[in-house]
Amino acid sequence: MARHIYSCPLRWSDMDAFGHVNNVVFLRYLEEARVDFMWRLAPGNGSDAFTGGVVVARHEIDYLKPLVHRHTPVTIETWVTEIRAAYMTLRYEIKDEEALYVRAATRIVPYDLAQGRPRRVMPEEESFLTAYLEPAEPGKTKAAKRDQRPEGAVTV
Repeated sequence: MARHIYSCPLRWSDMDAFGHVNNVVFLRYLEEARVDFMWRLAPGNGSDAFTGGVVVARHEIDYLKPLVHRHTPVTIETWVTEIRAAYMTLRYEIKDEEALYVRAATRIVPYDLAQGRPRRVMPEEESFLTAYLEPAEPGKTKAAKRDQRPEGAVTV
């Protein structure tokens, strides 16, 4: 299956007092990759896919290694692990050639801005998302995944 690749520049303002990217900034990085994925790549040419809006229902982030400022961008890979009638789950990895810094997931709910309520995933949206679908491995629990962190991973 395909993965969306987004190159994310690091900004001096992303750093905290300890000299590494602040944990909250990683949420902005994920947002930038998600917006690029859902609105730049999603069906165009007059399509209504994702135009009504989406809301974030949940974020889950594992910080694996501190990321310090440098001029080289990081890569954010995004893919879909779950498509349901009224939500989808995206997974991400923030990394470069030498390290994996973050693994994350976001549950997104399609939203009807005009009516002010959640809506169902449209067939056109599901079709787009399916091209990036990599279902999670069955039987993998969060604890089992946590036990498989790379050596030297930092738990925050």
